[in-house]
Parts: sequence; structure tokens; C-alpha cells
Amino acid sequence: MENRKVYLNEHTNLLQLEEHMYPLVDVQTPNVFRNLFHYDEIPKIAFNDRIVPHDMPDEIWITDTTFRDGQQSRAPYTTEQIVTIYDYFHRLGGPKGKIRQCEYFLYSKKDRDAVYKCLERGYEFPEVTSWIRASKKDFELVKELGLKETGVLVSCSDYHIFYKLKMTRREAMEHYLSVIRDCLEIGVSPRCHLEDITRSDIYGFVIPFCLELMNLMEEYKIPIKIRACDTMGYGVNFPGAVIPRSIPGIIYGLKNHAGVPSELIEFHGHNDFYKAVNNSTTAWLYGASGVNCSLFGIGERTGNTPLEAMVFEYAQLRGTLDGMDTTAISDLADYYEKEIGYRVPSRTPFVGRNFNVTRAGIHADGLLKNEEIYNIFDTGKFLNRPPLVAVSNTSGLAGIAHWMNSYFKLAEDRQVDKNSILVQRVKDWVDEEYETGRVTVLTDEELTTVIERICAEEGINL
Repeated sequence: MENRKVYLNEHTNLLQLEEHMYPLVDVQTPNVFRNLFHYDEIPKIAFNDRIVPHDMPDEIWITDTTFRDGQQSRAPYTTEQIVTIYDYFHRLGGPKGKIRQCEYFLYSKKDRDAVYKCLERGYEFPEVTSWIRASKKDFELVKELGLKETGVLVSCSDYHIFYKLKMTRREAMEHYLSVIRDCLEIGVSPRCHLEDITRSDIYGFVIPFCLELMNLMEEYKIPIKIRACDTMGYGVNFPGAVIPRSIPGIIYGLKNHAGVPSELIEFHGHNDFYKAVNNSTTAWLYGASGVNCSLFGIGERTGNTPLEAMVFEYAQLRGTLDGMDTTAISDLADYYEKEIGYRVPSRTPFVGRNFNVTRAGIHADGLLKNEEIYNIFDTGKFLNRPPLVAVSNTSGLAGIAHWMNSYFKLAEDRQVDKNSILVQRVKDWVDEEYETGRVTVLTDEELTTVIERICAEEGINL
């Protein structure tokens, strides 16, 4: 103990002891944490009540994997679609580039064409990066395209090292380091995707490996990023949970024991246990600058962390959107539906058709008096999506009036209320529909047809 160096941590202003070295723990048999992950049982969340402190970086941001992980679960996008979506990301990220990067495959001509066209846009953000196989040939392709950074797969759990790669930990580490060195030799910055980190031996493999990566970074003077990939969605954000499932514990270890600076730590979550958003926010809180997301959460199996969710998490944590244009989120949802043929599930927060639609008559009456009562924020301002009330037999005059005002976006001096002859006649029609046995909510198309007919009969101009 007396030989360990004492130094001042400039971030916390506390004196700290220099950490012990963390050598690779090479093992003969894989550690697959059977106490937590018994395949014929539900995975367990265990606690040791070791708490690590919040350590949010001075700056945090979002990176995107819509064109990489997002394309692994759906039909490939066309080149034109990729470029259009990229343009939307540029607008959404705002002048401060809060959508910092987009990553692309490079395997097909279509992929490379998309990269060229996105680069031609000349945007500083999102930066165009790639994801490739760990081979010299692919590294040269990255260099040829003029990209500064690429993702490289470095699976880190014994599940992958022993069962998939058929290697020992030492063999895997030496292989990975040689691959990363190949990347550095041609001047490309590697982003190391630590696949399956939430089932890995954090202090027996991950920390020693990252220490070696930091040594390479010092040698080559080229940044090396660490992407902590919760590939199976096992991560949890509960204080005191044990590693490898603890996201606070993983981020703390990378930052404080492996010496990886916050701006080089990125979290990549999956939603298998409904925790992708919470885990991504937690990664920010405990020291990762970047969270990697996919638009609408589209990705492998249950999907990735939804990009639009983290935009609003950012605003809640920082108290500002920092210039992000959130109306681009609604435009992206419309683009996906109309041009790509993908409709977001209707109750999806922020983007689903019904995310701010209420069906209860008493709620509709509250919305008519003050929409703040039943709407999460000014969705009209931030998403061009004013709150709506679905019209049914429980909507009443207030619900119908509110639907009309919102759907037709009527100016304040032209809005209708309970006493409007138009509203009363629409309600009569609604009542008649349900009296004859209808049980479903009325569609927008049905309502607009009836409203147009009544307006023509009454001489009303909406």
C-alpha cells in the first residue's frame, strides 16, 4: 500500500490512490457465471451493495447504428433512403452535433455508395464511420474511403472466446491487439466493440484488455474508443448490483481502473429485458460520453436503444435540448411510413400514432380545459404533434370538440366548443353509430368524411 502513488483527481478534487494493476486472468475453463446465467432458469440479478459514484462527463452525446445494427433486423435500406435519413439526423442533432456519428457497413457497393453520398454532404456531424470485419483488407477499404474511424468486433465474454472463437483468453487478447495494431498502422482510429460485456469477466479480461488498448493509444497517439456492448440486454442500472450485469460497475471500471477517458467510452444497449433506455441513461450518469442508438429502436431481436428516446433523456438530464431539432423525429416517422413502408407501433412513445391520444371522456374534458393536464409536454411545439382525443361513445361533446381543434389545427379564434352546432351534429352521428352496435373507435377518415358533409349542409367553413 505504501508504494502506491497518491494523486489529485482534478474532476472530484479528491486525493486518490493509484489503482493496482489488473493483469489478464487466463483460465483453463470458461467462466460463464452459472450462478447468474443458468440457461434453464431466468437470469438472476444479484447484489453486493458496492456503490460507485455518479460521474457524468462534461459533455454527452448520441451516436447512431441505424445503418448497421438497425439493418441486421430488416430489409436493407436503399442508398437514397440512407442519405435521406442521414440528412434528418444532421437536422435533428442541431448545430452542436448532438447526434455525433453514424456507422455504416462497407461490404456491398450499395453500402459504399451511401457512404460516398453522405460524405459529399460535407456535414461535420454526424461523422460517417464504418463497421468492418477485423482484417487488413477491410482496414484498407476504410482508409480508401477516407474515414477516420471504424468499429472492430472484439467479443469479450468467455461465451464468445471459448465457444465461438475456440480460443483461450490470452489467445483472444493477442489476436485482438494484433488486429487493432493493424488498424493503427494505417492511421485509422479503432472503435472496439466489446461484444457481450454483461456476461464477461470484467476484471479478469475486460479491464486488462482495455489497459493494453490504452497503451497502444499512447504508443500511436491515435484515439481508441471502447464501446461497451450489452449484446443480450442483461445489463441493469440498480445501485449495488454485481458485475458483470451492473452498468454503473462496468462504466466505473472502464474509466477508473482501465483509465479510459469518458469521451472514448460509449454504451450500446439492447432491449431484451426492457432496460435499453434506462441502461443507456445510466451509462451517461456514470461516465460514458456516448450512447449508441438506433432510430425507433429497430435492431437485432428486441432492438437497440431508441435514438429518439435518448434525445429526450438528454433534455431531461441537461435541462436543454442544446439546439436539437426534435420536429425531425416526427418527420422521420412520417418518412418511414410513407416512403419505407414501416409503421412504428401506435403506442410507441414520441413517435407512435397514439402516443399522445386519449380515449377517456373525462380526460378529453380535461384536455379541452388545459392540455397540460393530460399531455407529457408541449408535443405540438417539440414534435408537431398536438395531443388528440380518439372519438368513441365515451368521448362526449368535449372530446369531439378537442379532436376537431387538434386534428384540423384550428387557430384559437376559430376553435369549436361544446356548444358548436357542428360538434353537436357530429355527436349525434357518433351516438347513432354506437346505438346500432358499433364497438370500435372511430377512424380519422370516417370523422373527416362526416364533418365535411355536415359543414356543407350547415354552410360552415373550417
